[in-house]
Amino acid sequence: MADQPQSKPASSSTTGRTAPKGKPDPSELRGRRIGRILIKMGKVTREQVHEALDLQQQRKRLPLGQLLIELGYVTAADINAALAAQAGMEQLNLDNLELQPETVNVLPAETARVYGVIPIKYDDTNKSITIAMKSADNFRAIDDLRLLMGFRQVKTVVADPDQIDDYINKYYGGDDESIAGLISQMGSTLTELEGRGESIDLETLIAAADDNMVKRLVNLVLLQAIKDKASDIHFEPFEYEFKMRYRVDGVLYEMIPPPRHLAMAITSRLKVMANLDISERRLPQDGRIELLVQDQQVDLRVAVLPTIFGESVVMRVLDRSNVQLELDRIGLRADDLDRFRQLMHKPNGIVVVTGPTGSGKTTTLYAALNEMNDIETKILTCEDPVEYDIDGLVQVQVNVDQGLTFAKALRSFLRQDPDIILVGEMRDLETAQIAVQAALTGHLVFSTLHTNDAPSSIARLLDLGLEPFLVTATLEGIVAQRLVRKVCTRCKEEYVPTEEQLMELQMTPEDIQGRTFFRGRGCEACNHTGYRGRLAIFEIMVLDDEIRELIMDNASTNVLRNESKKRGMRTLRESGLLAIFEGLTTIDEVVRETVLDEE
Repeated sequence: MADQPQSKPASSSTTGRTAPKGKPDPSELRGRRIGRILIKMGKVTREQVHEALDLQQQRKRLPLGQLLIELGYVTAADINAALAAQAGMEQLNLDNLELQPETVNVLPAETARVYGVIPIKYDDTNKSITIAMKSADNFRAIDDLRLLMGFRQVKTVVADPDQIDDYINKYYGGDDESIAGLISQMGSTLTELEGRGESIDLETLIAAADDNMVKRLVNLVLLQAIKDKASDIHFEPFEYEFKMRYRVDGVLYEMIPPPRHLAMAITSRLKVMANLDISERRLPQDGRIELLVQDQQVDLRVAVLPTIFGESVVMRVLDRSNVQLELDRIGLRADDLDRFRQLMHKPNGIVVVTGPTGSGKTTTLYAALNEMNDIETKILTCEDPVEYDIDGLVQVQVNVDQGLTFAKALRSFLRQDPDIILVGEMRDLETAQIAVQAALTGHLVFSTLHTNDAPSSIARLLDLGLEPFLVTATLEGIVAQRLVRKVCTRCKEEYVPTEEQLMELQMTPEDIQGRTFFRGRGCEACNHTGYRGRLAIFEIMVLDDEIRELIMDNASTNVLRNESKKRGMRTLRESGLLAIFEGLTTIDEVVRETVLDEE
């Protein structure tokens, strides 16, 4: 392949001499610059490389290989071969290569498709595999395969991408391996674990976690959950079964359960992947798994909890490609967006985002910080845990076991000369007091609370022990939010709501004259639920002098709510109604996520 003619022969008038011929020694190419390698391979001349380098000066950041392709001197296959040589990897022609069934079965079909690789050779004795991959710079695929499949050694060769796709289709067929199909094969797997309960020695447990069928099942569940945009994956042991469930758009769905005796093997496999202690089964453990799926970074936060029937494992899926970090894309209406931006650009004070767990508070705060993140602004965050790392933000993770609490980190923040501070949660008086102190000394502080709506956050801050005059002096605004499921656009249909549904909204058939309501009929795209994706609804309460006076007079939450509504606050229920009338969500969703507005 290296001695093929170049794609665009250079004339003597432009190059002065022809490219060298002959196949170079691979050891001479490893670690060399890409231009030098292409010259050695006989693909280009020095003059052509210098021409591309001159062009690179004008078009900074573009790789030299891409420019050589644009100039017509080489092909993408030539660059792929050069990158392989640079990395010291062999370039393999897959023509007439026959793979053994035992080699093919080492890698699940879904894994081969996701990472674009095929197994060439497998040695079960030392758990060593040789894979053919499409590009030499796909280093994360190598790391992920070690993690997912537990290979001790992954050797790599580079092959033509079209050949690899052909081989995947040939050996893995048109259909992906299914969880149901794999589980049906697992009845006779690791039968020696049946009836053993917790009395399994460490050596047996390590061998069980390394079982190929167990690894294939775990990989398939993880990749399927990521593909379906799940937010959490649950592995739960019960007395007579081991459940696997995942949460999509806030709702849990159950998968076909594997045999109960495989519970410890599956749990141990997950703990190995998260770099946790598989011999420790009495204490909770937390870990993390990082994967690169379809060129997207996915973090899995792993939490292991001992129960009476074994260890329960919950994995939070943090898929960066699935998160919108722009304020105008998180669901804020134009007037709410203007109101929120006014709060964001206050010179100092406290802005609180409130709502239950999983209501999108963190995403809203990240979107706000992302918008304010510029070279002139110093932003510090204190979180538990740090969910997404953003370039330009100084982020600190709370570690209570080591004594690094929100309060301790926040106290240190004030000596770091910040402009904006994010406190993950104000959960105690000490943290709240330091946040107030930061606001009083000229900082803008963002934080979260767990309350039902915006006005009730005032009572929550007072319950923590803050004095009313400190709340009124520092608090600028409160944003309450919920996530409701969106009607699937593929199977969306009009319908007339029943009187019972209208009563839930305190409405009558006369109130909805001229209104059109929509719901999802259920289709393959939405897993026959009628919903696909989620939408945020907001309630933004801005404090003015009159509201502050009411707080000082210990006014009730209902009074604060009514006064805020008079000043233009749209409640969560009202935001939900607007989404219903626009055909974005359903009555059932809004009723489930919001409470009636009390007068």
